[in-house]
Amino acid sequence: MPGPGEREPRGQRLGTGIGWRPEIADAVERMPGVDWVEVVAENVCPGHLPESLLRLRARGVTVVPHGVSLGLGGAERPDEGRLAALAERAEALGSPLVTEHIAFVRAGGALTASPGLEAGHLLPVPRTRDALDVLCENVRIAQDALPVPLAVENIAALLSWPGEEMTEGQFLYELADRTGVRLLIDVANLHTNHVNRGEDPAAALAELPLEAIAYVHVAGGFERDGVWHDSHAHPVPRPVLDILTDLASRVLPPGVLLERDDHFPEPAELEGELESIRKAVATGRATRSRQTPATAPTAQTPATAPTAQTPHAEPTHRRPAPAGTTPPSATDARRPATSHQSAGRTTHPEPTASVPPARRTPATGPAMPVPGVEPGPQTPDTGPARPVSGCAAARQRLGLAQAALLSALVGGTPVPEGFDRVRVGVQARALAAKRADVVAKVAPELPVILGEGYRAAFLAYAQARPMSGGYRRDALDFAASLLLAGAPKDAAARRELRNWWLDRSGPAPRPRRRATRAAHAARRALLRR
Repeated sequence: MPGPGEREPRGQRLGTGIGWRPEIADAVERMPGVDWVEVVAENVCPGHLPESLLRLRARGVTVVPHGVSLGLGGAERPDEGRLAALAERAEALGSPLVTEHIAFVRAGGALTASPGLEAGHLLPVPRTRDALDVLCENVRIAQDALPVPLAVENIAALLSWPGEEMTEGQFLYELADRTGVRLLIDVANLHTNHVNRGEDPAAALAELPLEAIAYVHVAGGFERDGVWHDSHAHPVPRPVLDILTDLASRVLPPGVLLERDDHFPEPAELEGELESIRKAVATGRATRSRQTPATAPTAQTPATAPTAQTPHAEPTHRRPAPAGTTPPSATDARRPATSHQSAGRTTHPEPTASVPPARRTPATGPAMPVPGVEPGPQTPDTGPARPVSGCAAARQRLGLAQAALLSALVGGTPVPEGFDRVRVGVQARALAAKRADVVAKVAPELPVILGEGYRAAFLAYAQARPMSGGYRRDALDFAASLLLAGAPKDAAARRELRNWWLDRSGPAPRPRRRATRAAHAARRALLRR
């Protein structure tokens, strides 16, 4: 419960939680002090929920589905089938809310008249007016389709987009202000972006609408060659806990959750990390209670929390002052800046509109150019003019830019102008490695059949074959490519791989598309072997 005079975001109090994964399901059930769990939405079937989750629910433990494949930051409108699946899981789990990411996961297709490509991972959206317009419309579509409130998460990034027009805090603030969506703040991702993009976590926290926070993620990672990788497979480092403490000194988060997706340690180590998270929050609360009103970070005006009946009610945030302006408040002028607490700023209440007029701040740069697409008309004060409703042109410009980047990452095409080529290479290798890891999880027989040669063979395959149909399809296509090339060389392994592929490739319906015809041609060829 909040202390005397302590402000907190509206919404359900969740407490301290941990990401539920099958590998640690038994340990999670036995852990003391676990108030709630989060489950990857795509990994559970509503009609066949894992017994562990059912037992947790029976004990009163809240379960929140966390989506990873919706791609709300993509240029296309959210897929109705994916939205329906997310809604179904929320209802089956009796969840008070659902969460997704501010990211794009696919690009190309009809919008850009180019082949559709899958990233297999969360990629950052450019912090531009085009991307914000598209994201806001996609979030509203999702809110209308879901039976419970939606919260969206800031993501970690290995690279930066050229020509960005807003900071992360400004981008998230406008998103929450325009849609009423709640925010899932990942403090580990703020640390990642600090290392990889030079962004100050305290500055981002200072610009956020703190009252819109639904809950907080905490996770571990590792640094290699000056790049931080958000692995979710390593212990939570001290800098991430420090950012959590800074956040808790500003506002009481409704919930904090530990994420771990791989290399699971002993239960005692996970329990120790949960205790470290509790201590970090307690330290922040103690700092907040000791501060005077003149020095404490200010919690902003509470927003109207979205409900199932009013999925995107307009909040009443105070809008942050433009970057680069001098705060006139004597209170803010006295507030010191530290490594995890930026200098204060004055906020100015404004009337809230469903789509506020586009405007430029001193920090705003030129709009991101997209080859082949003419920019909109310019005005001296507001930048590109946009209609109040509809964003078809913005979708096309964003779609072309995202398709060009994703094609460079997974298809080996030239790196688009303005991107750091080294960082694009780092991201491309990270995507290929993740793709190999996930295929090994969804098709665990493949590493067994191929042995030590699995990873090298898959990475060679991935370099020439971008993913376009999900990980299970990817596993089948990988096996088929090996067999058609006469691999593996060992006859027994090749026979085992052939039987595995035939068992899972399913019946052969009448071919209707080029890709389908190619798949069935491969099947016929393999059957003749």
